Amino acid sequence: MKKEVINEPSLKKAGLRNKSETTFDYVSKAYSPDVYKFYKGKTFFIRTYGCQANVRDEETMKGMLLNMGALEGTDIESDIVIINTCAVRENAEDKVYGELGILKNIYQTKKKVITCVCGCMVEQPEILDKILETFPYISVVFGTHEIKDFIDLIYESGTENTQIVAVNSKPGEVVEGLAVSRNSKYKAYVNIMYGCDKFCTYCIVPYTRGKERSRKYEDIILECQDLIDNGYQEIMLLGQNVNAYGNDLKEGYDFADLLEGVAKLGIPRLRFTTSHPWNFNDRMIDIIASYPNIMPFIHLPVQSGSDQILQRMGRRYTKAEYLELVAKMREKIPNLALSTDIIVGFPNESDDDFNETLDLVDKVKYDAAFTFIFSPRKGTPAAKMEDKITKEEKSARFQELVKHLEVSISASAQRMVGNTYKVLVDGISKHNPEYLSGYTESNKLVHFKGGLRNIGKIIDVKITESHTYSLIGEIVNE
Repeated sequence: MKKEVINEPSLKKAGLRNKSETTFDYVSKAYSPDVYKFYKGKTFFIRTYGCQANVRDEETMKGMLLNMGALEGTDIESDIVIINTCAVRENAEDKVYGELGILKNIYQTKKKVITCVCGCMVEQPEILDKILETFPYISVVFGTHEIKDFIDLIYESGTENTQIVAVNSKPGEVVEGLAVSRNSKYKAYVNIMYGCDKFCTYCIVPYTRGKERSRKYEDIILECQDLIDNGYQEIMLLGQNVNAYGNDLKEGYDFADLLEGVAKLGIPRLRFTTSHPWNFNDRMIDIIASYPNIMPFIHLPVQSGSDQILQRMGRRYTKAEYLELVAKMREKIPNLALSTDIIVGFPNESDDDFNETLDLVDKVKYDAAFTFIFSPRKGTPAAKMEDKITKEEKSARFQELVKHLEVSISASAQRMVGNTYKVLVDGISKHNPEYLSGYTESNKLVHFKGGLRNIGKIIDVKITESHTYSLIGEIVNE
C-alpha cells in the first residue's frame, strides 16, 4: 500500500491562538459520478468513543455516507469501518487499540475493507505514530478538522490503494451545510461552538479540537427550528465550554441570549453541556430559572475542592467561588439537579487536598458525578509534573470519593420514590427488554413497563423503587 501524508499533527501548532476572526464555510459540494459509484451499495460501520461532540461527529459522517449511497452496516465486518476516537482518558485509548487489533484479523481475510481512524487520538503526534506503526493496514487517518473532506479521502484510498494521513492541527473553522443522520428521532445534539481556550493543565482538548469558535446565532436557531418542525422533543446544545459562546464573534450576543432564543422556539426540553464555572454568570442562571422548558439539570465540573490543586489545574476559580455559584443556582432555579467531574490523584495531591474535595462533595450534595483517576496526557503541562502519589493511594482515594458521592446521589434518588415525574421515553431498556427507559427532567434514568407506542413521548411516571443510579417506575394513566 502506498502512503500519502497530506498533513501531520503538531501540538505546538494546535496550541496557537491567533486573534483572527472565526471563518465560516457553507459547504455545497458536488461529487463526480465515479465517487457516487464507488460508494453505492457499500456498507459502513462507525464505532464512536468519547463525549457528545464525538457522537455528533458520527452523525455528520453517517449523514454524508448515506448521501453518497452507502448503506449503514451492523458491525465491523462492513466494507468501510471508521473508529472515531477520544483522547481524554487513557482507558478510552486502550479500547481503541483493542478494536484496531480486531480489525487486523478482518483485514487479513477481507483485503478490500477500508479501515479509518479519526477523532481526537490522532491529533496527538506520538499516538498517530504508534497507530501507523502498529496497525499499518489502516487505510485513512483523519483529524477533527477533516470531516468535511473525509468522503474524498476514503475514495482516494479505496481507488488508489493508498494509505492517507490528513491531520491538520489548525485552530479550526466553522463548517455549515454538512449532511446529518441523527441517532435518535426524538433527542438531538446541536453544536453551538467548537474548541476550547481554557488550557486546563491536564486537558488535551484545546489541542485536539482547536480554538473556541462559535456558530452564527441564526444558523443555530434555524437548525433548532427544523428539529422542532420534525417532531423532536429534546435538544442538547453542545460545546467544550458553552458558556463562552459568542465571545469570539463579538456580535452582541452570548450564551444566555442563545439559550433564551432556543427556549422561545418552544422545544419541549432544552439542555446544554458542558459548562465551565468560570464563565457561568448571573444572567445565565436567570434565563434557566425563567423558562420551564430549560431542564433544571446542570453539569458543572469542579475537578477538585482544593484551591492549591485548582490553581495547578488552571481552573481559574476557588473552592469558595464554586460553592457561591452553586448557592446562587440553588436559590434561583427550582428543583435544580447538579452533576460534576472530579479528578482524583492530580500530581502530588496531598491528603489535605483530597479532604478538601470530600468536604466540597459533602456540601454540594451532587445528584450525579463522573469520577476519574488522573490520567496524564502527553503534551499537556500536567504530564510533566512530578508525581509521588502511588497507584494504591490514588485507588483508595477514588473509592473513598465514590462513597461520599453515593450518600447524596442515593438520597436524591430515594427522595423521588412515591413522586410522579415527566419522562421522555428513549426506548427499550438496555438492561431488561421487558422494560422501557427514559430520563426525567433532572436527568435521572427510569425503567418502567409500557407499550412501544410510548417511545418518543413525554409521559408521567411514578417512581416506585430507587437503585441509586437508576429508578424503577410505573406509567400513570397509560
